[in-house]
Amino acid sequence: MAVSKLDRLLPALVFPMLAMPAAADAHCGDILPQASTASASQEPERPITPADLVRLRDIGLPDGSIVGWPSPLGLSPDKTRAAFIISRANPSANSYCRALAVIELRSGAIPKLLDEGGDPILSVGVYRGLFALVGFPDPVTPQWSPDGRWIAYRRRDRGTTQIWLVAASGGPARPLTRSPVDIEQFAWRLDSTALVYASRTGKLAEQAAHAAEALGGYHYDDRFVPTMGGRPQSRATTPLTFHTISVASGAVTVAGTEDRALLPPEGVPGVPPSPVAEAPDGRRAWTAPRSSSPLSSRLLRARLPDGRTVTCASARCSGKITGLWWLPHGEETLVFLQREGWAESDMALYRWNPGAGDPQRILTTTDVLDGCVLAKTQLVCTRENATRPRHLAVIELRTGRSRTLYEPNPEFAHIRLGQVIRLFWRNNLGLEARGDLVLPPDYRPGKRLPLIVTQYFSNGFLRGATGDEYPIHAFAAQGFAVLSLERPAFFATADPTIKTYEDINAANARGWAERKSLFSAVMTGVEQVIDRGIADPERIGITGLSDGASTVAFALINTDRFAAAAMSSCCIEPWTIMALVGPAYADRMRALGYPPATASDRSFWEPASIAQNAGSIDTPLLMQLADDEYLMSLEAFTALREHAKPVDMYVFSNEHHIKWQPAHRLAIYQRNLDWFGFWLNGTVDPDPRKQTQYAHWQALRERWAEQRPR
Repeated sequence: MAVSKLDRLLPALVFPMLAMPAAADAHCGDILPQASTASASQEPERPITPADLVRLRDIGLPDGSIVGWPSPLGLSPDKTRAAFIISRANPSANSYCRALAVIELRSGAIPKLLDEGGDPILSVGVYRGLFALVGFPDPVTPQWSPDGRWIAYRRRDRGTTQIWLVAASGGPARPLTRSPVDIEQFAWRLDSTALVYASRTGKLAEQAAHAAEALGGYHYDDRFVPTMGGRPQSRATTPLTFHTISVASGAVTVAGTEDRALLPPEGVPGVPPSPVAEAPDGRRAWTAPRSSSPLSSRLLRARLPDGRTVTCASARCSGKITGLWWLPHGEETLVFLQREGWAESDMALYRWNPGAGDPQRILTTTDVLDGCVLAKTQLVCTRENATRPRHLAVIELRTGRSRTLYEPNPEFAHIRLGQVIRLFWRNNLGLEARGDLVLPPDYRPGKRLPLIVTQYFSNGFLRGATGDEYPIHAFAAQGFAVLSLERPAFFATADPTIKTYEDINAANARGWAERKSLFSAVMTGVEQVIDRGIADPERIGITGLSDGASTVAFALINTDRFAAAAMSSCCIEPWTIMALVGPAYADRMRALGYPPATASDRSFWEPASIAQNAGSIDTPLLMQLADDEYLMSLEAFTALREHAKPVDMYVFSNEHHIKWQPAHRLAIYQRNLDWFGFWLNGTVDPDPRKQTQYAHWQALRERWAEQRPR
């Protein structure tokens, strides 16, 4: 399940579960860059376009802020090659090109494609006891057979995810399984003759039970989420079932205890697994929480071959550890990677001999390193930074030196991007916050620019902010400054009484404490950019998805600083959250302290309800929403419209909390550029296909002007 822990905590979110349509065939000849593209040609630099961002070739999850999920890289048994899935969106066909590639770890190697095809595999999570799609891709890690002859991987075709098999030397790929339900996990037997896999075959019985229930009418209960449609959703009680399949014959048997032990334990939805490192001689390293709070910092511990357990007491072990590896050849050296520094702005790599002194730092960077796997005395990782998209890198663990192994997006060497300045500040509670200030490529100091705020994580390549809907570098190319915000820690983090995630939610919700904390972080960051003489205080916009959208709403109500806004999800409203998100959600919200739908509690809702503050909100608002979430916006949209406020909404079909379809993402990018250009700069794109859009916005502006006090 590839969703951030933050999203799992937010009570305002609804995660839908709709059937994903099969992707259309797409021309995939450029899934690997052509030799001419990759060469160091003298092609002149050009500005970035929204299409450049949509069509990035991805290895692993597309958001560099999400660190710690299973690696997209599968190492060969001899540690000389890596296999990975590479994906590229095709907006014109509204589909994705996907391929399995293998690359040797030597310098100058070029990937070799072993298979092409398949649809995106979207992650499925558990929310309020129900299975739900969120629109975010599921991690896919190719696995080599222990004898090195085969590579197995998950591939989705015609609505189900199966295990596919291809010879490591090349040759036609083939589906190994014929499961009626999705394969979620798999692993090789050590003798390479079979694989064990996990699926939820009980879903078939559940589907049959739903079909039978439909004949007499569905009972409206906590299985219902009205925004997802007029039928119950599947409860997240279906257990995994385990089977073993022969590579030679395809024969399937029920997996025994020994085979089942080859699979990792089922994780907690929305939370990356804690890293663990084990060595053949019995050494083991792991992290353990310092307290019972789920937000507790963690201690680094190591068990040595003699049975002793050593805890790292050094301040150098106080960051958020994302990877652990024991060096081979009998060295008692542990290597660990962690996020550290102000608001976890850096990543650092350390070597530590447990029980023999402090760890020694061998690398520190503001780049994002993720998905790292140990290849002898090297780490092979994905690497990216604010102005360079993700690529494969090799890090020598004795020296910390890094080299590029593979650049999947060489076209970006010829795209001109603006300067990125990292800013640091504290909010009104003293919590650390930071942001990346992105300037236009031709920015001249002393010129004040329109500023757009994006949320709520800012790490790695600055693509489209959390949710990937606000094209940061494309905004900058059109003359905007952009403040990409990294949110501070939860308001509830320092509360020693916190024991559960529900405790966190309750503490954050009480008196709108979390919203106030985030609002302060945004406003302090914006004022810093104004004080630098960069932002025009009269032309500032704000954007957000999910938690970021809630911050947008709070800002529109509690300040007149913003001259335009855009939201990708909406909203926390008195009637909406108790009715349209279903009984289970309503019960949960009441448990957190929210009043019931029938209560007329204006004092409670005054700081956060767009609907109840519509008359005083004077910020043009664009909402671009998934079809399984837009109902949540209608209370706010209707109130703003009745008050003649400039609000516009677009609904995207068959979408989820994270919008995954390439044509939709490109349309959203472009409309956000148009919206902020119109309201902050007064510009209109002359493209005749946009005449209706601009005519509507002009009508909104005129109606709004007629209602405003003169």
